[in-house]
Amino acid sequence: MLVNIENIIRQEMNAVDAVEVLLPALQPQELWARSGRDKDIGEVMIKFMDRRGRSVCLGPTHEEVITELIANHVSSYKQLPLVLYQIQTKFRDELRPRFGLVRACEFIMKDAYSFDQDEAGLDKNYQAMHKAYQRIFKRCGLDFLSLEADPGVMGGAVSHEFMVPAEDGEDAVLRCQECGRVYSIKENQSQACTKCAKMTEKLNCIEVGHIFKLGTKYSLALKANFLDSQQKTHPVIMGCYGIGVSRLVSAIVEQNHDADGIIWPKEISPYDAIILALDTTNKKVMNFACAVYAELKKTDLEVFLDDRDERAGVKFKDADLIGIPLHLVIGQKGTSLNKVELKLRGKKEISLVEPKSLEGKVRQALESIK
Repeated sequence: MLVNIENIIRQEMNAVDAVEVLLPALQPQELWARSGRDKDIGEVMIKFMDRRGRSVCLGPTHEEVITELIANHVSSYKQLPLVLYQIQTKFRDELRPRFGLVRACEFIMKDAYSFDQDEAGLDKNYQAMHKAYQRIFKRCGLDFLSLEADPGVMGGAVSHEFMVPAEDGEDAVLRCQECGRVYSIKENQSQACTKCAKMTEKLNCIEVGHIFKLGTKYSLALKANFLDSQQKTHPVIMGCYGIGVSRLVSAIVEQNHDADGIIWPKEISPYDAIILALDTTNKKVMNFACAVYAELKKTDLEVFLDDRDERAGVKFKDADLIGIPLHLVIGQKGTSLNKVELKLRGKKEISLVEPKSLEGKVRQALESIK
């Protein structure tokens, strides 16, 4: 499921001509001193000395490292624009880790960085990333909000947050009940919409993404410059774009569950279907279940077989709990009729399907899921 999220992100990043890289997790603190951020976020940095006496840290983020890379390898306007991204583990010494994957000391993040000659180029990349983020979160089965935000210690003049409404979210926003405009609580303390003057409602949210127009904050500090067509030197104009990959798992579960467990969106689910063999002591049932499994495995469908020696009720409960979208149930009655029970997770309707028609019916059922 985590791999599926990463694949969606990669597809959408590649679609906007971003190039994947892998930056070092171990970073020299000297880079952070040059940018000045060693003082801004020093408390959350996991720092130590190596055997040669150098001060190093485990990367909480990668603006400094990637700017140093650009400073050493980009020198001409002909090499711009450039967009790089990575999916990598970050480390932060959080004072109060909480909410499982929402706030942890070690987490997976997608961070992308754009490098341009001018503000017009930055605007183009920023808008492309904003649209790519919308596609990513929609494909992840999320209802989300996008709003202007405070850039904070990241710097720059403009930033946008992507928030997922969730009852247990640690952040909060205000949304107008009339026109739907969204505000950060810091931005609007009045509880009234500044656009239509109607009342707003407070929504708990999980922040899943944040994008920034960094400008020259890092390129000036780390001397990432380029020569223009007139051989004049300018600092590279930067943007950065983050998604909390592991945090997305929590956000998806918050919005896609019922009293019985998770209901994974189809693009996120680790499997398309689960085959439930209800009587593993019955040789005919197991032979039928294994035959169905073998035929579906020949296709590009992702299926797995629950062949545990457990009661039917336990298997039904576990199948609901783990949230696979489609249940294919094989018991004694279905085996005698040479038919498979097909049921969507969270739905009551059951279809009886012959093995020869099963692949088509499975695909048809999956198409009906958001």
